[in-house]
Formats: sequence, structure tokens, C-alpha cells
Amino acid sequence: MTDRSASSAARTEAVRERYRSTLGTVPAGVQERLRLAERSGRLATEEALAALRHLVLTDSPLGARVQQLVHFGQLLALGRAEPARIHALGALHAGAGIADLVGVAETALITAGVPAYALGTEIVAGLLPPADDGERPPPARPEGAPVLPH
Repeated sequence: MTDRSASSAARTEAVRERYRSTLGTVPAGVQERLRLAERSGRLATEEALAALRHLVLTDSPLGARVQQLVHFGQLLALGRAEPARIHALGALHAGAGIADLVGVAETALITAGVPAYALGTEIVAGLLPPADDGERPPPARPEGAPVLPH
């Protein structure tokens, strides 16, 4: 491994660590962007984006928990399922609870309508452990998602 590739690997890992610190994981889309950035020699763009996201999410007067909940709600309003799911997990990582996520979904009902609320409740239900009532199980939890106690 050359010094340049070792440096690139260390820089890429530093970007991943920023995502882990705010979300608890590195989303698959970020992994793909990092792979592309490394191959195209554009890692600086991903470093700048990660630095800005980290600043907004961790140095906000709202605090990390509320900031993640805001992201979750905004993404519900935009109908962006996968990013909303990522930020729901980020909110849990930052100390939010299921009731907080349901509250955001309910707010989305008022501000963005039934589709946003339905998306929010689908995401939150997917974070719950499977029901033991003989009914159809909830949607599968994304890889790395915490299993919440009853």
C-alpha cells in the first residue's frame, strides 16, 4: 500500500467515523459514495459534506436528539423513506424513544398529510420487536437497527 492509498484509506475511515458518531452506523448510500469518491479522486467532497453534517447534527442548539428527530420529520414530509429510516435510527442512537418518533410521525400527519404519517408509522413499527399475537409480523428491521424491548 502506498503512502497515498494509506492516506486515502485513513481519510475515508475518518468520514465513516463521523457518520458512526451521529447515526450509530454508516448508511449503505454513504459507503457507495465513499467508494466512488476514492476511485474518482474526489474524497475531499465527501470529507466536506461529512464535516458539515457533523457540525449541523452535533453542534446545534437543538442538541443531537432533537436534531435527529427534526431530520426524521422533514424526511417524512418529503416522502424519503430510506433517509427517514436512517434518521429514526440516528434519533434512537441520540437518546430518543419510540414515543418521540411516533410524536414526529403524528406531527407529519398535520404538516404533510396521511402519506407522511403512514410512512412514519411504518418506519417506527419496523423498529419494534415482532408481535407475538399470531398476526403478520412488522416489516423487517434494517440491518444494524436496534431491537427494542416490549
